[in-house]
Amino acid sequence: MADVTPAPLSPGAARAALHVAVALFGFAALFGKWIALPATMIVLGRTLIGAATLALVLVIRRQRAGRPDLRTAINGVILALHWVSFFAAVQVSSVAVGLLGYASFPVFVLLLERRLFRGGGFERATALLATLGLAALVPDFTWSSDVVRGLALGLVSAFTFALLAVRNRRLVERMAPSRIALWQNVFAAACLAPVVAFGAAVSWPTATDAALLLVLGIACTGAAHTLFIASMRRVSAHTASVVAALEPVYGIALAAILLNEIPGARTLFGGALIVAAAVVASRRVA
Repeated sequence: MADVTPAPLSPGAARAALHVAVALFGFAALFGKWIALPATMIVLGRTLIGAATLALVLVIRRQRAGRPDLRTAINGVILALHWVSFFAAVQVSSVAVGLLGYASFPVFVLLLERRLFRGGGFERATALLATLGLAALVPDFTWSSDVVRGLALGLVSAFTFALLAVRNRRLVERMAPSRIALWQNVFAAACLAPVVAFGAAVSWPTATDAALLLVLGIACTGAAHTLFIASMRRVSAHTASVVAALEPVYGIALAAILLNEIPGARTLFGGALIVAAAVVASRRVA
């Protein structure tokens, strides 16, 4: 069966698809509050349904899934850790704290690529700006603080996503992004399945939880990845990275509307610094 490559989007449609994809990524954070399950079970459901959705997209487009390799499998484990830490951050604190901790990932990309050490004052100023933003979020520097624990988990999420981004940048040279997304979800689910099955407390999802997991897996994973990948054919890497840095803005706005989580002045100030640092850093790593 020959691959059928879909026609590229128009520039305007590509930008719209990019913003919708990023908004859906931000929207995913709210499911950490809506779904009454441990983070490991949420991510297992998300990756299983997301993988099935991505596989269906490949079938519809008559594209081959290809064969995974060890690097893809490792990336799947990193993806699982990224999403588990992200949803755990949202659950122990708030959507805003989880998203803003994660939003520091471009600084970690600079660090992993050693640009932070080789670069000049511009790169160091970006890291300082993100650090000040994170510090501004914390009302009390004690581990008993929900904000501190949420930010710590958010930073784990940021670091693992940065590691995934650096590894995928090399992997995408020989493998289509849609296939990378598919197999990473498959391996993420594979590594989480025994953790959930043999966990201390296994709780089965209710009908409501199952419905929410379907929305999370189909809309916020499969569809969001498909839209993001489709948009990348017509927008520059710089544009994509800057729009991606707006994920916490979309997520926090949706949390305010749908969860009534209204961010305070401290969160808005710290968030503005972090988003600014993410946008600036993204210009360096794009």
